[in-house]
Amino acid sequence: MAKHEQEVIGVDDRVSVGRAIPLGIQHMMSMFGSTVLVPILTGLDPNVAIMCSGIGTICYLLVTGNKIPSYLGSSFAFISPIIAVGATRGLDAAMSGVIVAGAVFLVVAGIIRLVGTGWLDRLLPPVLVASVMVVIGVGLSATAARMALEQTAADGTASFYAIGAVVAAVTLVSAVLFSSMGGIMGTIPVLLSIVVGYLVSLPLGLVDFAPVAEAAWVGLPELSAPRFDAGAIALIAPVAVVTVIEHIGHLLAVGEIVGKDYRALLPRSLAGDGLSTVISGFVGGPPTTTCAENIGVMSVTRVYSTQIFWYAAGFALIVGGFCPKLAALVQSIPGPVMGGVCLLLFGLIASNGLRMLVTNGVDFDQNRNLMIASVVIILGVGMETAGIAIPVGDYTLPGMATSTLVGILMNLILPVPKGV
Repeated sequence: MAKHEQEVIGVDDRVSVGRAIPLGIQHMMSMFGSTVLVPILTGLDPNVAIMCSGIGTICYLLVTGNKIPSYLGSSFAFISPIIAVGATRGLDAAMSGVIVAGAVFLVVAGIIRLVGTGWLDRLLPPVLVASVMVVIGVGLSATAARMALEQTAADGTASFYAIGAVVAAVTLVSAVLFSSMGGIMGTIPVLLSIVVGYLVSLPLGLVDFAPVAEAAWVGLPELSAPRFDAGAIALIAPVAVVTVIEHIGHLLAVGEIVGKDYRALLPRSLAGDGLSTVISGFVGGPPTTTCAENIGVMSVTRVYSTQIFWYAAGFALIVGGFCPKLAALVQSIPGPVMGGVCLLLFGLIASNGLRMLVTNGVDFDQNRNLMIASVVIILGVGMETAGIAIPVGDYTLPGMATSTLVGILMNLILPVPKGV
């Protein structure tokens, strides 16, 4: 096999335990930053969120029959309503909203199971799905760039971080070099690049070991029970409608990357996510969703085996649920290191969207396709990178959901050329 011809490990393939362990750790560490950020911003326990990501992923794999390689981490869509409810009614009340949001996913899954998924082909043609994939990847670019290149002062002002930029560059270059290698190194480039970035960060003083030293080796996270509150439910649960749209986009992106059509499994996929969110709400964790970072990992490694996600989920369950010191160690990874990795991962998601346009033979000589792609990509990326969301009553529509809805409307309204 030529060096540049990377081995593909399929969804149903299995690897040895010795190989599965680093691959699983790679997926766990990729989702770690975003999964921990949500509880930090909302006041929830980060270790509970990590534990729930492991439990949720296991539930998802079981519900989907071990057919869809996806990892469930914390959802960003619920941050604002959880903060609002937590400040006025308490986080225990907010958890009731999280539980009902998960129930909304289950209801939607049941409806789709009854009506079928044939409507997806009409609403989401290749040009729209590919454009949404570009939005998912490029829309996250600002987040990755801020992690890699900025530092925030005590007064909240952000500025260019030269040392962080160097660390991010070393991490990014390492990931690219490792991904071009064969064998085991070519399948765990993200993990290896994080290790390289971490080692470079040590002499530069970017790593704070104090929380690691203070954390116990064995201990349980602070679980909390929900308190059902109608007002909290009314504020939080409807956000699930927006995340359903995001979930569909992620599922189609995964299908494109692994080369499978997952439309028929959409009800199961939504149900797995819903069950995960319900469980998380009952123990004091944030809502869950499929992680863009892990989609990017599959794209760069070409390792799609669901077996790896069982290992990743198991590691997250152990780290978050039983070993605070390991959780603190992983949380000590500097932001620029993860920023460098995410620059690659998010870019690969967007690149796969472009590849989908090519492989599906989308004809841009047709004005219809050109208009749909142009509007969806610019609207979605513009809103996501600028941090703009459209207020709808007590809720907001983020860029990805907004651009997807606009694209669906354009696809339904614009005339289809004769003979197509």
